Amino acid sequence: MKHPFDIPESKKIRLIINTDAKNEADDPFAIVHALLTPRFKIKGIIGAHFGTYRTDTSMQESYDEVVKILDIMKLTDEVPVYKGAIHALPDEETPVSSEGADFIIEEAMKDDPTPLYVAFLGPITDLAAAYMKEPAIAEKLTALWIGGGSWPDGEFEFNLMNDINAANVAFKSTIPLWVIPQNAYKLMRVSLAELAVNVKPYGEIGAYLFQQLIDFNFDMVEKYIPAVIERAKKAGHEIDPESLSDWPKGEMWHLGDSPIVSLLLDDHQYGYEMKPAPRITEDMRYVHYQNKRMIRVYHYVDSTFTLQDMYAKLKLHYVS
Repeated sequence: MKHPFDIPESKKIRLIINTDAKNEADDPFAIVHALLTPRFKIKGIIGAHFGTYRTDTSMQESYDEVVKILDIMKLTDEVPVYKGAIHALPDEETPVSSEGADFIIEEAMKDDPTPLYVAFLGPITDLAAAYMKEPAIAEKLTALWIGGGSWPDGEFEFNLMNDINAANVAFKSTIPLWVIPQNAYKLMRVSLAELAVNVKPYGEIGAYLFQQLIDFNFDMVEKYIPAVIERAKKAGHEIDPESLSDWPKGEMWHLGDSPIVSLLLDDHQYGYEMKPAPRITEDMRYVHYQNKRMIRVYHYVDSTFTLQDMYAKLKLHYVS
């Protein structure tokens, strides 16, 4: 993609995006923002699964959504797309096969001095699988993960729920890891009115980003929540519909995946702390048990910086 300005080559980074793009509506905003960013040499985008709570083809749906975004932006021939794992790790010792994991290994092991970052917007399955297949990647890349419950106790969190085993593999690995947990990524609060003014008018992709969010609001109420309740019922579980009625709220959203862009533009030096990696229980709580393996845990993301950068890049690219 041709950008309206450039930066020194020495300031650029290689980036792989791993995304459950069709799970909900925020991943596409982060993908588009990254594609419009001159600092990033995007080497590939991997479609990720998002569990089976409403579909049995979640990875393929994510893959198809990435293909659709690239087609709208006329970048189909510029950015390769790969298929990630179709399901979570069965345990912490057994990798699952995916071309996404293989691609991470391939890119990490290249003789390229440009720093490599791999950003995970959903479950961290493909990173764990790649590491188990080739542990040497730990010295070749830095991983960012949008996921995990609020620090320091933990709680239910969707990306984590879809592969707790993979999170534990990554946490006990030697991979440099930046974690943006729920209490940090939910700072990315935005209203639909703000997106209607700052995103919708800018190109076919701006209109698409806005409309797919509007559509998801209705689909969640009319299709997805009933599907979740029905699947749970078939599995022998009863879900109170009222417990699912608070989200989405209707006129606002959390663009929770967008920090992958702003943190790679500026790492928010005072927005994180280095913490010993915990172990994660089946109920998604953190067990703090060691003090040697350290990870970067974010407690703050600058939403104004993030959103204004996205709005500006849409306008720069799509105002004639």
